Amino acid sequence: MSRPRDVLDALHATIVGQNEVCEALVLGLIAGGHVLLEGAPGVAKTLACRALAAAVGGAFRRVQFTPDLLPSDIVGTRVFDQKSGEFTTVLGPLFANVVLADEINRAPAKVQSALLEGMQERRATIGPRTYDLPAPFVVMATMNPYDSDGTYPLPHAQLDRFLAKVVVTYPTREEERAIVDRFGAGEPPLPANVASVEDVLRWQDDARRVYVDAALRDYAVELVRATRGAELVAHGASPRAALALVQLGRARAYLDERAFATPDDVRDVAPAVLRHRLSWDDRIALDGADPEAIVRGIVASVPAP
Repeated sequence: MSRPRDVLDALHATIVGQNEVCEALVLGLIAGGHVLLEGAPGVAKTLACRALAAAVGGAFRRVQFTPDLLPSDIVGTRVFDQKSGEFTTVLGPLFANVVLADEINRAPAKVQSALLEGMQERRATIGPRTYDLPAPFVVMATMNPYDSDGTYPLPHAQLDRFLAKVVVTYPTREEERAIVDRFGAGEPPLPANVASVEDVLRWQDDARRVYVDAALRDYAVELVRATRGAELVAHGASPRAALALVQLGRARAYLDERAFATPDDVRDVAPAVLRHRLSWDDRIALDGADPEAIVRGIVASVPAP
């Protein structure tokens, strides 16, 4: 039987460096949650998501988000069949195990709301009927923070649906040289079918049984409560963030093949859980403060059990 570590090794066989990105994608898969990757063009955001989909072996669909995209381009539509005189339903790319939403902030509000229903409810409405999405179902979204032309800021309601947000940084000099060596002659084949859809469903079921002590659950709650009223934070994280901390803490313990979660599991995933769930005071731009530093300071301010 395949282990989550096998999928992580498959990602590392394709992606040079980016340890946090690879681990976050696998943790999202184990926890059954969605992951948002934010970074400059060319830092392997899309490639990492494609590598994950290839390793899992389930149905994979990629949607390039553009300002002229329609909700039916995501969820599907009803088509009139002239021969039968009836409408038939054509399911859209949302009906897959792994959905890559490339440049998600380029889609208009109607498309984002259609995606939101699928992310939260695990189902989609087409015409008069509602269809269940396949299991497992995860959305891996990418976002370029530098281009503002033709983009639509993601509402906090949608950002809150992402289990984790990872900031994809530039590689080191050694990693960049390794990228040139590995991909200079063309993209190598992605490791395929390392795990099956059934394996992923088993991982998700097993991860839910990982033991989380009451003191650790209190720690997750205190981390979230510390964001409310923090300096330069206009609105803190919601209770969904505390649930995400526990989910990812369990997933991280399961990835390390432990039957219990530790404070380190929760603390290490806290920045990825919190950074996109906070809204910032207008003074943050005037003060020139770094949001990432503020999140790290909030996490450091809460004593671990």
